[in-house]
Amino acid sequence: MAIQRPKGTQDHLPEGSPKLSLDTRASAFVHVQDVARRVLERAGARFIATPLFEEAELVRRGVGGSTDIVRKEMFTVFYFGDHGGYILRPEGTASIVRAYLQNGLKQLPAPLKLWTHGPMFRAENVQKGRLRQFHQVDYEVLGSTDPLVDAEAIRLMVEVVQALGLRGVRVKLGSIGDPADRDAYNAYLRTLFGAHVDRLSDDSKDRLERNPMRILDSKSAGDQALIGELGVRPMLDFLGDEARANFEAVQAYLSAWNVDFDIDPSIVRGLDYYRRTAWELHHEGVGAKSALGGGGRYDGLAEQLGGAAVPGIGWAFGIERLLLAMEAEGVAVPAAPGPELYVVALDEAYVPQAAAVAMTARQWARSEFAYRAQKPGNAFRDGERRGARLVALIGSDEAAQGTLSIKDLASGVQTNLPTADLAAFLHEQGLHDQGRQPQAALSPTAQENA
Repeated sequence: MAIQRPKGTQDHLPEGSPKLSLDTRASAFVHVQDVARRVLERAGARFIATPLFEEAELVRRGVGGSTDIVRKEMFTVFYFGDHGGYILRPEGTASIVRAYLQNGLKQLPAPLKLWTHGPMFRAENVQKGRLRQFHQVDYEVLGSTDPLVDAEAIRLMVEVVQALGLRGVRVKLGSIGDPADRDAYNAYLRTLFGAHVDRLSDDSKDRLERNPMRILDSKSAGDQALIGELGVRPMLDFLGDEARANFEAVQAYLSAWNVDFDIDPSIVRGLDYYRRTAWELHHEGVGAKSALGGGGRYDGLAEQLGGAAVPGIGWAFGIERLLLAMEAEGVAVPAAPGPELYVVALDEAYVPQAAAVAMTARQWARSEFAYRAQKPGNAFRDGERRGARLVALIGSDEAAQGTLSIKDLASGVQTNLPTADLAAFLHEQGLHDQGRQPQAALSPTAQENA
């Protein structure tokens, strides 16, 4: 049997591949990234890229030792000597904050908006929309505690998914307060669950000491039944005055901007570095676990990583899960574009000239050429199969006269055109790159070589 791809991973395939779903279309991934780039960079975000693997200690400090990510799901790359090891990154925030601290990005104007996209890795149980290698779009803002920054981050997340065509999304908004508020809430949970420790799952028994709030995220049916029986009070009941004022300000901004949201007291977020604002973006089309992604404020993260205090907030969504939601809504994703110009020689002697024309035309338009001579009918059919708009033929007459016979496959109109006028012709057809000026299609050297 031929070697198969690892469980929990996907191949992202070109258009026309068999058994192609939206979340395996390479063009769909590119489309999501392009839309996110457009929305976020218009808001002032700058692109950043970090390594796919990091020091394991970065994730232990940043994500938190009580999380499933650290305790169960880390992909260790390798160890050597006394080194603590490297891991494949399970999320993007800790890496971006590490890069901010290490590279002196505090010198840039604050608040600094950053965004990225790329693969993340978690050794979790594989299910619909949850893979071991998955892909995220990630947005982070560093250097401000203003609730206006929080509200803008939430709105930008909604704007990205709406720009992609999704309509059935809803923000679930919560707050996990300041550190003192969390300490008070954790003390309450320890007392409450401590009286029923024998009924907790093994994971939740461990969390009772490490981070009791994580019990509320438990996947155990027994834990969830106990939570319901005890009538656990929400984190929102424990907010201090400053955290409550911040939470109300965020709500006021979102309401003023017509961003729909529901207050969800159950949102506690699974990562230890969160403070105050926390939210999730949900869509029923992705299954019972309907979250597309989420985010929150993490003002303590930089200090946990050994740096000076830097407030921050950010979000991420999984591209695979987003594409499942788009497929469920029937959202169309543009197909990967074919060549705008396909150049074909009618005789083998003119294939080099066809190649030279196509290569020169790439200054202005997507251009390909046939590597073997074809008859006109075959050339037009081949152009249609490739998704070309124009097919240019070069036969003996065209070679002798320095012309091209160009057919518009949509209209059927055929034009005989001097090769030197190709740039102007593409411009007239709306295909010319506006960043370049029309010029001769072939340099004298290229014409001689052809």
